[in-house]
Amino acid sequence: MQVKLADEVSRRRTAAIIAHPDAGKTTLTEKLLLHGGAIHRAGSVKGRKTDRFAMSDWMEMEKERGISITSSVMQIEYSGYRINLLDTPGHADFSADTYRTLVAGDSAVIVLDGTSGVEKQTRKLFRFCQKQEIPFFIFVNKMDRFGIDPLELIDRIEAELGVDIYACNWPVGRGKKFRGVYDRQPGKVILQQKSEDHGQSAESQQIIELDSPVLNQLMGPESVEIFREEVELLEIAGGEFDRETFLNGQLAPLYFGSAQTNVGIRPFLESFVRLAPQPRRRSGVDPTEQQFGGYIFKIQANMDPNHRDRLAFMRVCSGVFEKGMEVRIVRNDQLVKLAQPRQFMAQERQLIETAFPGDVVGLFDPGIFHIGDSLVSGDDVEYNEVPRFSPEHFAMVKTSEVFKKKHLQQGLEELSEEGAIQLFKPWQGNGADLIVGVVGQLQLEVLSYRLKEEYGVETSMQKIPFNLARWIEGEDLEPARFNTGSYRKLLEDRDGYPLLLFKTRFTLERDRKNHPEITFKDTAPLHRS
Repeated sequence: MQVKLADEVSRRRTAAIIAHPDAGKTTLTEKLLLHGGAIHRAGSVKGRKTDRFAMSDWMEMEKERGISITSSVMQIEYSGYRINLLDTPGHADFSADTYRTLVAGDSAVIVLDGTSGVEKQTRKLFRFCQKQEIPFFIFVNKMDRFGIDPLELIDRIEAELGVDIYACNWPVGRGKKFRGVYDRQPGKVILQQKSEDHGQSAESQQIIELDSPVLNQLMGPESVEIFREEVELLEIAGGEFDRETFLNGQLAPLYFGSAQTNVGIRPFLESFVRLAPQPRRRSGVDPTEQQFGGYIFKIQANMDPNHRDRLAFMRVCSGVFEKGMEVRIVRNDQLVKLAQPRQFMAQERQLIETAFPGDVVGLFDPGIFHIGDSLVSGDDVEYNEVPRFSPEHFAMVKTSEVFKKKHLQQGLEELSEEGAIQLFKPWQGNGADLIVGVVGQLQLEVLSYRLKEEYGVETSMQKIPFNLARWIEGEDLEPARFNTGSYRKLLEDRDGYPLLLFKTRFTLERDRKNHPEITFKDTAPLHRS
């Protein structure tokens, strides 16, 4: 098993696809599935009535709005490699789900809109990747539209993100005349055959030399001369690719392409499997260790509305996962038999027998798993991989349907276990109001939608005027003494831990100064039984 394990680890590539909203992240994911052979016809995020929807946008609200609301997991086999793709929400309001999923990958693909360049969410994602030491690729999308000059764009990226860029390819043409890329690794021009179905199928490529007369016919003599001068300049001044610098997050391989028209997708995929890192050590444990280890980074309820199911997404970190194996939840020492493991293709899933480090396994969850749980087959290993976030928006959730109050309670509890919301109530039961906390305002809209669609409950939400939350800890803690005034509100979370909501940072800092015996934390205690 040792040889097989090492071989399987070496061929795994697990990457999160991240971007500012509308950069084309989900479309790129769909085209990677297409070129990897996982699907035979690509869907669209927003498109014609005859289109199928993108595989990773499986939630009805995602299809209606044309945005990714929740992360999706998909696998492809390509050129002897097993690629796990983690498609994440782009909107900042769903950043908690994005960041939890991002750390489950061994690398990231940052998708940039070639007409907009570096945007607000791009900067946040980049900083998070560097903080977590996650190496990343940059895919400049929408080259089929006229946008920022490629040389200027590279300068902007290096200046704004403080990272060196290695351009792995160069665009052939711009805007509507964008036909392919010059791939530096083989030193060839790769032209994409024009599609009659709007890029929904994987067309063939034409590979030609840089001095081929085909380019003159395609671009015209003047454009070809400029293109060849740019390539020459790139080879002279573009520097060398250093793998260690890339793995340290200080050098980013960059690719030009168009996910919509399929141009540059296959060359990117071939370069990605060659350069992307295999599964790395986590919590000091090498992936080839025989002892099994993994952790839960996501929980999703009601992926199949017909079965009202609840699945936990587990990243395998070490050893071999086998169907029916018994593991231990480190948090509470509970033994669990994993009898029905599943492999994902977005909403679709199939039973599997084994999985290896880098893979994501779906586990049936009867309510025993928490996000962040470490699962092991032997000695304790705490995979403290999952970032935690303090909510910034709060609302009381109510229903006027008296007979649906239990459904509301159930829905809020299950969605809080997913990590979609955080659920609070007044301290020590002083009131019946249920209060939810979220990172972004749009999450409240999604919450209302899901409560109606998945639990049959019409709700009203009354926002409350607080924007900071801090859990409080101390040996002689008397939380009730904080439950005065209009600038703070005392609550307890679903596990009974006290926390304070504040209207202003001034009030928080004043309380911190006046009560040095109390610790104010922006996340709840990690270990819960």
